Amino acid sequence: MSAPLTLVPPLRAGAAPLSLADLEAVGRAEVRAHLAAVATTTTAGRPMVGVSLTRAADITPEPIAWLWGGWLARGKVHLIAGAPGTGKTTLGLSFAAVLTRGGHWPDGTAAPLADVAMWSGEDTPADVLVPRLIAAGANPARVHLVSGFTTERGARAFDPATDIAALAVRLARMDPPPALLIVDPLVSAVTGDSHKNAEVRSALQPLVDLAAAHGVAVLGVSHFSKGTQGRDPTERVTGSLAFGALARVVLATAKLPEEHGGGCILVRAKSNLGPDAGGFGYHLDLAALAEYPGISATRVLWGEVLEGSARDLLSRADARANPDEQSALEDAKGFLLAMLADGPVAAKQIKQEASEAGHAERTLKRAKSALGIIASKGGLLEHWAWSLAEGGQRSNQEPPWPPSGCTENPLRNQ
Repeated sequence: MSAPLTLVPPLRAGAAPLSLADLEAVGRAEVRAHLAAVATTTTAGRPMVGVSLTRAADITPEPIAWLWGGWLARGKVHLIAGAPGTGKTTLGLSFAAVLTRGGHWPDGTAAPLADVAMWSGEDTPADVLVPRLIAAGANPARVHLVSGFTTERGARAFDPATDIAALAVRLARMDPPPALLIVDPLVSAVTGDSHKNAEVRSALQPLVDLAAAHGVAVLGVSHFSKGTQGRDPTERVTGSLAFGALARVVLATAKLPEEHGGGCILVRAKSNLGPDAGGFGYHLDLAALAEYPGISATRVLWGEVLEGSARDLLSRADARANPDEQSALEDAKGFLLAMLADGPVAAKQIKQEASEAGHAERTLKRAKSALGIIASKGGLLEHWAWSLAEGGQRSNQEPPWPPSGCTENPLRNQ
């Protein structure tokens, strides 16, 4: 039985009578004690399930435990997404190679020596994953590929939608546990509708718990939806917006057309933990494996550091991949320069005339961003107006393309 509720304590012989304030104080204390007892015990005296609260004052602040400063963090879920052909899986394997040999990241910073675990539902180990690991210079003894799941009825394929809890137990038994877990593709961890936020969040929570419990950086691989060029990178990820919202860091890739130098770019599209801009150029190179005659595998050759926001870098890559879109962007920029040559113009008027001139709203927004156009509102009742930045246009002369980061830099791969 729970503790009885006694609001008035018994009076001792000779004690002064309690005042009304005393009685109220005692009553409040007794009620609090009774509720606490009821909340933590059952009628049989056993602990019961309930809400736990921790005072912020009892928690000691800790720094983010970065594997790669600003890019990969222990205990967090990350996402890498992009168009087909940009080598997202190969990038993940290159990260594994850096960690398993204690090498250097693309920005030159040193990586810790650590183990890596990976599940792949799209590539087979013997002819794809292991050759790529070797080509990247990984230490295969430190890479652990999830190859199956054993039950009382026998062995079966590992299913990330149902077996993440068992994987967490297995990783906890490793000494030390891996620093990085790659899940490719991440959508396979969702049992329900991958386009519904609630179902995606519920399905991915075991991965979030695994990362936090074991200090593992989880890297999920995904794709961009078709026809999403120009949108915010996190909104381009296939499926529910919950994929990009749940990940603490979202990385994005894009491929450059051959007429502009080829190669690819990796950008930091979102980060709740640090900076969310910048990136690196890279090339996908086919390398022969010296120890295995007749076998070749894809590897990443890193280039230089890229400046700018992910949306801007991806938009420029998308535009050059589509000459018609690039031409439309230049036309829209010319339209805006002409409209704003004599000073600020109401945004409503600009959009109306742009529509009448055949400029798509998405292209107009890209042109506005490229030119550094300022949107301002003079007062509560005044309308928004656009104007050129002081000194004229900011970026009518776009940076040279492709960036130097999309050319091979052998020093990055030593």
